[in-house]
Amino acid sequence: MAIQTPTTSIDPIKSEAFAGRLVGLINSAALSLMISIGHKTRLFDTMAGLDPSTSTQIGQAAGLQERYVREWLGAMVTGQIIDYNSTNKTYHLPAEHAAWLTRAAGPNNFAFQPSYLVLATNVQDQIINCFYTGGGVPYSAFANFQGVLFEGSASGLDSSLIQATLPLIPGLIVQLKAGIDVADIGCGSGHAINIMAQAFPNSRFVGYDFSEDGIAAAQSEAMKLGLTNASFMVKDAAQLDVEGQYDFVTAFDAIHDQVKPSQVLKGIAKSLRPDGFFLMVDIKASSQLENNMDHPMAPLLYTLSLNHCMTVSLAGGGEGLGTMWGEEKACQMLEEAGFNQIEVQQLEGDMLNNYYIAKKSS
Repeated sequence: MAIQTPTTSIDPIKSEAFAGRLVGLINSAALSLMISIGHKTRLFDTMAGLDPSTSTQIGQAAGLQERYVREWLGAMVTGQIIDYNSTNKTYHLPAEHAAWLTRAAGPNNFAFQPSYLVLATNVQDQIINCFYTGGGVPYSAFANFQGVLFEGSASGLDSSLIQATLPLIPGLIVQLKAGIDVADIGCGSGHAINIMAQAFPNSRFVGYDFSEDGIAAAQSEAMKLGLTNASFMVKDAAQLDVEGQYDFVTAFDAIHDQVKPSQVLKGIAKSLRPDGFFLMVDIKASSQLENNMDHPMAPLLYTLSLNHCMTVSLAGGGEGLGTMWGEEKACQMLEEAGFNQIEVQQLEGDMLNNYYIAKKSS
């Protein structure tokens, strides 16, 4: 069948403007890959401590091959990320840029974010196949996902979990100091559990995750820290199946990935003691597309959803909530799980997450 072409006349100004935007988008995508290389090779960290230097000097300081460094610098200079002096052929990372590109920036290190996109490119052909056949790409297809996830979450947890996140629940810090039972659902590499266990030695902590690699990393970190009040278990969160065992349960950006999130939330509600709290940290967005038009990172989050969160759930025959399931859907599902006291809060400086504090009536 012949493809019908539209007969509507084209606005040449609008068309040229869109073409220009596409060129910018493609260049930005290329720069994202190069930024990821700069992060993983620690080139940004190295350059942040250097005066204006040649590519040879930068390569030597970073312990890298000059020819590769020079080509990478070409992208960074033309992308206006690194300054270049053409007279003496030197390169310099401005302090204003280093503040967002180095490990010293902590949770403000945006150079890490393209790592997620690199993971997505590795499974793109499998994702495209799902457009035709349905289903999803399983978690096992994402090589080193636990390592990337750990690096992405660790700096944020280190800087805010004890100081800002836990105090959102009145009286919780006092309870943790006295000694309560805490679980983290979808704990990944267990960093949140280990931070809390170290800070509150009188409380008891357990992390659940279905990833054997994640649990092994969690146990290794706990052992290095000498923690005796933190334990970890390989377990599907949908099979939690405990009742009245915990005073406090957490889930950090984990619920929307689940194959059976409704079942997981019901299990969490069942696992809490009568006065217990559930803290669910998840993506700050609306369930309605039209309400996300001004979201500063909406295109990235929808992309990550399609290329990981949604497809991993669908691969298991799950609900496929996706990253952008949104506040409305989240509150609805919490209510359906048995939580009838739900408060949604935000933390200053965190543009990505909502902090859902949920409780059942006594």
